[in-house]
Amino acid sequence: MHPNDALTKYFRLTPVQLSGLKKLGLLTVRQLLYHFPVRYDQGGMDSAITGLVAGASVTIFGTISKLDTRRSWKRRIPVGEAVITDSSGSIKIMWFHQPYLAKKFSEGQFVKAVGTVGGKGGKPYLANPHVEAADPVEAGLFSSPESSKLKAESSLFAVYPESRGVTSLWFRHALDKVFAANILDPMQDPIPAEIVKRYNLPPLANALLYIHKPDELKHAEAARKRFAFEEIFAIQIARARERAENDSQASFPMKDGDALAEKFLATIPFPPTVAQRRAIADILADFGKLHPMARLLEGDVGSGKTLVAAASAYAVVNSRPPNRTSGTLQVAYMAPTEILAAQHFQSFIEYFEHLPINIALMTGSGCKKFPSKVDRDGATDISRAQLLKWVAGGEIAMLVGTHALIQKSVKFQHLAYAIVDEQHRFGTKQRRALAHKGDAAPHFLSMTATPIPRTLSLTIYGDLDISLLDELPPGRAKITTEIVSPSSRASAYERVREQLKAGRQAFVICPRIEEPDPAKINALQAKSAKAEAQRLQKDVFPEYRIGLLHGGVKPQEKDRVMAQFAAHKIDILVATSVVEVGINVPNATVMLIEGAERFGLAQLHQLRGRIMRSSYRPYCFLLPDTKSDISLKRLRALAGTDDGFKLAEADLEARGAGDLFGRKQWGVSDLGMEALKNVKLIRAAREEAQALIAKDSTLSNYPALAARVESAGQELHGE
Repeated sequence: MHPNDALTKYFRLTPVQLSGLKKLGLLTVRQLLYHFPVRYDQGGMDSAITGLVAGASVTIFGTISKLDTRRSWKRRIPVGEAVITDSSGSIKIMWFHQPYLAKKFSEGQFVKAVGTVGGKGGKPYLANPHVEAADPVEAGLFSSPESSKLKAESSLFAVYPESRGVTSLWFRHALDKVFAANILDPMQDPIPAEIVKRYNLPPLANALLYIHKPDELKHAEAARKRFAFEEIFAIQIARARERAENDSQASFPMKDGDALAEKFLATIPFPPTVAQRRAIADILADFGKLHPMARLLEGDVGSGKTLVAAASAYAVVNSRPPNRTSGTLQVAYMAPTEILAAQHFQSFIEYFEHLPINIALMTGSGCKKFPSKVDRDGATDISRAQLLKWVAGGEIAMLVGTHALIQKSVKFQHLAYAIVDEQHRFGTKQRRALAHKGDAAPHFLSMTATPIPRTLSLTIYGDLDISLLDELPPGRAKITTEIVSPSSRASAYERVREQLKAGRQAFVICPRIEEPDPAKINALQAKSAKAEAQRLQKDVFPEYRIGLLHGGVKPQEKDRVMAQFAAHKIDILVATSVVEVGINVPNATVMLIEGAERFGLAQLHQLRGRIMRSSYRPYCFLLPDTKSDISLKRLRALAGTDDGFKLAEADLEARGAGDLFGRKQWGVSDLGMEALKNVKLIRAAREEAQALIAKDSTLSNYPALAARVESAGQELHGE
């Protein structure tokens, strides 16, 4: 057996199991070994059903029966039900919001149920227990009470992330077979031996045994810390290699950047914040180095990132190419949507209209150039072929656009500065795509309005220097965020109507696009954008124009709707979270968020950021579908502060592994997300990675680490 062998080579899998394993991303033996438990149950310490009391945490072994699904009488919550019976009696099982669990078992099946006893008045039940098929051996059915007690005290049973057809019991049996094949002996540890020794980490073979089959919880904890370090270390190695590659390239030299930036800042009608000045200084200092800048500009909603980009771009478009007495260096600015690209194009025209330079816009819908020969004060439509010719010839000093800028047909003569807005992971391959072949590498600035916890930014953006905009420009009105109870919904609608009467506009955000299928008992019961738009138009705001926007809308239609909203041809925009970034309509000052508890804190903060873009007082109303204390606590945290950085840290701390922004966005496992709470671990992994790459940039002496880093790079880039 080899770690890279397919699981199908050693396991007879049903189509359902194959599908379940594929859904979990488990195709090889190595991937199975790296599928780690989420917790451990103490086996054998079973409780007799008779005599159970409310609040007790119990493990029950018995047969399961009377499996059923229904909706609760009052709140219409989907519920799965069953009864578990042992030799002493029976107790009801209730899975709230998880009715599908009742369909995983068959009548009379022997199971283990781990959970907390609920209920009152002599009617106990198990609330949302973890239930799995069990062996009689696990149940502690041994030849004597002594042997049963011994088994109970020494056995921990791993509980894994599951999918249909592959339970924790299946994983335990499968891993027993893998370990019995002595697969651990030939496996090379990706962490260098000296680092393992320096941080007192368990070696790979020991750690794999500890995490899957621990004798004690402290062994499992030691293994989890080791694998957390391994994952973060691999990411940091990938980032350190990218940074070393970046720093090995030559950039365009630029002189007098400070004086040029000050000249630009003197032309704007308001003073920059201290944070903006600090970020501009960071960028200009990088322009003076021999290698290209690689920097992340991270600012909260409305913190003024565009001004920083404009001031630094001004220094570039006023600089000459090497050994030239005419012409300018070029700037590329890439935005996530056509609407936002067009808005930035207009902003840069206003910033630079007094300069004798050409500014152009390139999107899928067409191309424009400023100034126009026909209209000196306006932009004119031009053909893509003509624009590409002018960009390649150096006549265009600044090109604004969407991802169209990185197409192969786009060639720059002297691209010195590339700015990318809201592209969360724009890798070195895409950066190189922005540079003309054979030319010097451009300075690179990535901008994001998503406040990211410090440890996550040091990991995911480990190849970038970071500048923070941690203060807002003066004149921005402070947002009011309120949690609205069902009985106060009408009052919230009146508050929205007040804003509309004053000439403002509104967003209504819904968690889903379509209405749930009533035939599916476990379907997400949440408001849909389509149905809500119809209801609001008919019953609540018939006198106002209502638009609809969601992820199922084609890009051209999305841009058309947003253009109508920006032009105030739509008063209320009903949308899903598709409007989270890339939307700038300063006249929109009020937002209602339906099912607010279904969004992460960071996402909610981004959504309300759409109405924090002017001097008008903004109002955000959160309409949760639940009375859960945990959910309401999170929403109260949002209502209590408009500081995105504080919220991001709170989200990491409170929501834990895998929930921060959605881990798939970052390519970091649940274990890695937990590690992000450990600042010392992040720093240690970062320092070790940088030191290792400094002495062996190709990892030629560490083939196992090279393979692990390659895997980490694919997960992070999605390449």
